[in-house]
Amino acid sequence: MFFNSIDFAVFLPIIFVLYWALDKSKLQYQNTVLLIASYLFYGWWDWRFLFLILFSTIVDYTIALRMEQTENQQHRKRWLWLSLGVNLGLLGVFKYYNFFVDNFIAAFSFFGSPISIQSLHIILPVGISFYTFQTLSYTIDVYRKDLKPTNNFIDFAAFVSFFPQLVAGPIERATNLLPQFYTKHKFNESQATEGLRQILWGLFKKMVIADNCAVLANFTFDNPEMYGGSTLLLGAIFFSFQIYGDFSGYSDIAIGVAKLFGFKLMQNFAFPYFSRDIAEFWRRWHISLSTWFRDYLYIPLGGSRGGTASKVRNTFIIFLVSGFWHGANWTYVVWGGLNAIYFLPLLLLKRNRKYTNDIAANRYLPSLREGFGILTTFILTTLAWVFFRAKSLEAAFDYLGGIFSTSLLSIPTLSGRNTDMVVLMLLLVFFLVVEWIGRHKQFAISKLNLNPIGRYFLYLFIATLIFVFQGEQQDFIYFQF
Repeated sequence: MFFNSIDFAVFLPIIFVLYWALDKSKLQYQNTVLLIASYLFYGWWDWRFLFLILFSTIVDYTIALRMEQTENQQHRKRWLWLSLGVNLGLLGVFKYYNFFVDNFIAAFSFFGSPISIQSLHIILPVGISFYTFQTLSYTIDVYRKDLKPTNNFIDFAAFVSFFPQLVAGPIERATNLLPQFYTKHKFNESQATEGLRQILWGLFKKMVIADNCAVLANFTFDNPEMYGGSTLLLGAIFFSFQIYGDFSGYSDIAIGVAKLFGFKLMQNFAFPYFSRDIAEFWRRWHISLSTWFRDYLYIPLGGSRGGTASKVRNTFIIFLVSGFWHGANWTYVVWGGLNAIYFLPLLLLKRNRKYTNDIAANRYLPSLREGFGILTTFILTTLAWVFFRAKSLEAAFDYLGGIFSTSLLSIPTLSGRNTDMVVLMLLLVFFLVVEWIGRHKQFAISKLNLNPIGRYFLYLFIATLIFVFQGEQQDFIYFQF
């Protein structure tokens, strides 16, 4: 069930009414409604995978209770390893089995010893990478004694499957989201209104920006040999805005929907394309994943506390694992490695925490230095996105080779789609202006400093743009992860 579908437009109001109709009943009834709704929402794609998420839920619920029942550190550690083994094992089978088999066969063939191992036609369950990491945060935090395990299975199952953020995040920490299922929520009109604003902006990002950018980006990435360097570069830029509009749009809708039910999810994107260097970009992009890796992998490895060699090692590990998390393809690994290379100079020169303040605070425009930093960071990020988007390493290098050709300075043109390209550029200008004005907020149109008439005019204008300029419906990119 897609957020931008008629199905969801019918589903959400029904669940909303049922949930708040029980606000004077026991909390357990409201959580049960959310649990049933979440399983219905997830089962809309493929009901068979409900058994997988239920199995993962039962395993981690039981393991956490077992850890709580003993003070023996070795026993607790064994239970933790069981949780890691089951969750990462399921993720490995469904997401990475064929990748390892194919590369294993290729390695033996390269050395002249061809072997035959059967690949499997495995369907990747939607959102498995997201809810796996969410449940792992629970068992790890219980092991660390940062969180008391719950005895209520309904509460825990609702936490694991909470439908707004189930299939593409944000990846919530158990310490933040789970306690919210213990608390009776009262309907808050201002919170719900803010949620509707965030949903509106998320739909605009997805349906107008991402879906239109996808069409034009696909032209260049599917047929790079047909276009000159400037057009290929423009196609890569369109993909940069596609993935940002698509993923941050999903996060905005998810956070907004959660607000309708009285829940607060973490901010997942903080205007990353206004970053002044790569380190700042990674503090602002997919925040829930980058902080997950920081807290559960990077810091346990030693973080930045050791010598130069350990800092380099840990940086590459975190970025390579992050790349591999995104998909079973060497393109994602190279994408992660390239971002590690971008990041290393800042880390080694101790400049990776230089920009922790808001860009152009109390100013309308950035300084020349800031503007140069934003442009440079965006270009580096866009070139890295080529590996993320390409179907193979060979295709990625061919695409980059096409960009850095003698035609790079030519006028970009997409045969038959030049009008669409101009319209899209105007929409992107509007989008960037609104994002820049709202860059200090949780999302761009949050708590606008406008009179009521001005606010409603803007909302109506955005809704009209969605209705008039919505692109061909595309799957959310991160559903495949």
